[in-house]
Amino acid sequence: MTTTVTTVTGGADDTRNAGSAADTSAPWALTHLDALESEAVHIFREVAGEFERPVILFSGGKDSIVMLHLALKAFAPAPVPFSLLHVDTGHNFPEVIEYRDRTVAEHGLRLHVASVQEYIDAGKLRERPDGTRNPLQTVPLTEKIQAERFDAVFGGGRRDEEKARAKERVFSLRDEFSQWDPRRQRPELWQLYNGRHAPGEHVRVFPLSNWTELDVWQYIAREGITLPEIYFAHERAVFRRNGMWLTAGDWGGPKDSEPVEQRLVRYRTVGDMSCTGAVDSDATTLDAVITEIAASRLTERGATRADDKLSEAAMEDRKREGYF
Repeated sequence: MTTTVTTVTGGADDTRNAGSAADTSAPWALTHLDALESEAVHIFREVAGEFERPVILFSGGKDSIVMLHLALKAFAPAPVPFSLLHVDTGHNFPEVIEYRDRTVAEHGLRLHVASVQEYIDAGKLRERPDGTRNPLQTVPLTEKIQAERFDAVFGGGRRDEEKARAKERVFSLRDEFSQWDPRRQRPELWQLYNGRHAPGEHVRVFPLSNWTELDVWQYIAREGITLPEIYFAHERAVFRRNGMWLTAGDWGGPKDSEPVEQRLVRYRTVGDMSCTGAVDSDATTLDAVITEIAASRLTERGATRADDKLSEAAMEDRKREGYF
């Protein structure tokens, strides 16, 4: 006698024959990457249904690239119903900016740019003594959100990156000043997301919340996603500061006491040149990068982002102010 067993996986009914060899192999089961992709696609579609003016933060970094790829899949064959937003510090890696512009043109997307340099030139912001502009992104970002009346802002933040990010909901409510208040965040049981907000408020949305750095790279490999070459090992002029290899440039580095040398490096994360460190690496292929990450015991931000090391609560402070 053949027995039919019905189970529930990820919200969908799966019917399997208990008397067949398929019981152990379960060829119809979702892989962990399929499950993560499905969750992210669901989030994009939820936002499209709940909000009037969403926007995707897109810098040309790997997480925002994966996020855009997921958005393209979520609405195909229709175009992505959101525009893109980049906060340009003026100290970005040229390879990443070139990739950003090429991607926007390839998919016929609209790109909004909030320029830190324009705010400095207008006297609204002042350069920091250490030369880093990452902390200066908050005002241009929040004012652009208010000016364009964006009510949902997609970000590529993941909970594995940093402890301040680990506390975030998928839908993170921000007040009319773009500030984060932990007391106003809502429970998200059973993937039920609450996008309710008052006029002037908006929601930050994180479709990659449950992904890890390794998940991102495995997904990039599976989907054949092209990245800026900066993510793979290459020869680069760098100098040592606070335990990190920084790129030499006109942003304020290096100092006379910081010799520049050519090294074989790659970047695990990409931000402002003044605070994003490279890692020694000979990983020139996706497989080599994945192997390297799998063996790492440091998160990408913990290993290579100086702005997160300004204080114990650096990212928490910036999140409250409206940056993240």
